[in-house]
Amino acid sequence: MSSSGPGSEFSHVIDWEEAMEQCGDDEDFLRELLSDLRGEVDAQVVKINEVLSGPLNDQSFLLIMRASHVIKGASSNLMCQELRECATNLEQAAAVANDINREDKAALEEEATKVREKHAELTKAVENYHEMLNSVEI
Repeated sequence: MSSSGPGSEFSHVIDWEEAMEQCGDDEDFLRELLSDLRGEVDAQVVKINEVLSGPLNDQSFLLIMRASHVIKGASSNLMCQELRECATNLEQAAAVANDINREDKAALEEEATKVREKHAELTKAVENYHEMLNSVEI
C-alpha cells in the first residue's frame, strides 16, 4: 500500500514513514491512532487551559506536568516530534515552577510566565497537528 502521508510542510509535525513503520505499515491503523491522539491531546489541553485560566494554587503546576506528560508520551509513540518537544518543554517548566517556594511570589510569577510561554508553544504545536490531520483527511 502506498503511503498517502502529509506533505513535506508537515515534516516537523510527524515523521510519517517512521510512524508507518511503528504501525506495521498499516495506514488505516495509523490513521485511527492519529485520530485517537487528537482526542487525547485535546482533552489534556483543555485541562491545562482550565488550570491556567484560574488562580494558580499548590496543585496547578502538578496538574500541568501530568497533562503535558500524557501528551509527550502519546505523541512520542506516533513520531509526532513537535508535540513531543513542546509537551516536554511545558512539563519541565511546570516542574521548575512546582518546586518554587509559594512564599517567593517574584520567583513564582517568573516561572509561571515561563510556563505560559511554553503553553503558547504547545498550543501552536497542537494547531499544527490539527492542520496536518486535516491535510490527510483524518
